[in-house]
Amino acid sequence: MRDTSMNAPEPRPRLRGATALGPASAPRTTPRHSGALTTPRARRRYWTIVTVLAVAAVAIAFGLLAWDNPLPITDEGFWLIAGLRGRSLVVLVIVALCQAFATVAFQTVTNNRIITPSIMGFESLYVAIQTAAMYFFGVTAIVELRGLVPFTVQLVIMIGLSLALYGWLLSGKYANVEVMLLVGVVIGGGLGSVATFMQRTLTPSEFDVLSARLFGSIANSDASYLPVAVPLCLLACAAIYLRSPRLNVLALGKSVTGNLGLNHSRETITILFFVSILMAVSVSMIGPMIFLGFLVAMLAYQFSDTYDHRYVLPMAALLGFVILGGAYFILKNIFYAEGVVSIIIEVIGGGVFLFVIMRKGRL
Repeated sequence: MRDTSMNAPEPRPRLRGATALGPASAPRTTPRHSGALTTPRARRRYWTIVTVLAVAAVAIAFGLLAWDNPLPITDEGFWLIAGLRGRSLVVLVIVALCQAFATVAFQTVTNNRIITPSIMGFESLYVAIQTAAMYFFGVTAIVELRGLVPFTVQLVIMIGLSLALYGWLLSGKYANVEVMLLVGVVIGGGLGSVATFMQRTLTPSEFDVLSARLFGSIANSDASYLPVAVPLCLLACAAIYLRSPRLNVLALGKSVTGNLGLNHSRETITILFFVSILMAVSVSMIGPMIFLGFLVAMLAYQFSDTYDHRYVLPMAALLGFVILGGAYFILKNIFYAEGVVSIIIEVIGGGVFLFVIMRKGRL
């Protein structure tokens, strides 16, 4: 008889957990999700932080309107006083939006997370304009520079010069963002040197008046600026947010942007145009605020934990108002140094920056 034992198939090993009724059930897997926030934990974390920041923003806004208000909230006089304080609140919102959106967008198109739009010389131009007015026309010129017409002229000068710079250095065969940044640094340094020379020739009283205008201060703003500043800010912020998908592509670099069908130079100039509007509005309203945008953008990326601008930009806007409004509230009601918010922002912002760098080792 022929032995067929060598040809018989070996018995299959029984799966752990298998029964006579069928194989073991497949292991349970976490459902997959494509997008900026890929896991339920990331989505919960993002919306929790947004909710906390929104509540903090509402609390700060109400505190600015109600703190030291001698009348009860049900009294009509309470709302009259709150209305007078509402101008400063609107200025805080506008500046926070301008700095947040401008810095995040600028860092994306330049592919650099350390620099801010201030490198293009907006603050230096503001300082040069204020110093030149004091140098040539005296103290009365500083007072006359307040108003809708001087504010609009200052905006036109800043936006016009930035557009000329972008159009010159980002168009043509040898368009280069790095060269544009270097030229901006040189122009800003030159304007700063000219302003410093003129300041040294001023009398002590004139220099004291000028110094008050060169700090980032809510007191530098004027209610007459708002009819121009508010529409420009909202228009530029809406345009940048609607171009969030394009910003996501620009963040991948020039070669990838071209391969995906976008004109890198045109998109960069468009974004920088809106950035120049936002920076011109912010600087013209309250003066230099160099560190605010950098701090807000850095924290927005840390808290969002994503590179999608649809999520980063709202986070940056909320952070901007909480930081700026909180600094203004503390200085006004605790230290009685109303308006000068740049001091506390730069001190605390520098500490937060060092903490993040030392803790994570990256931005």
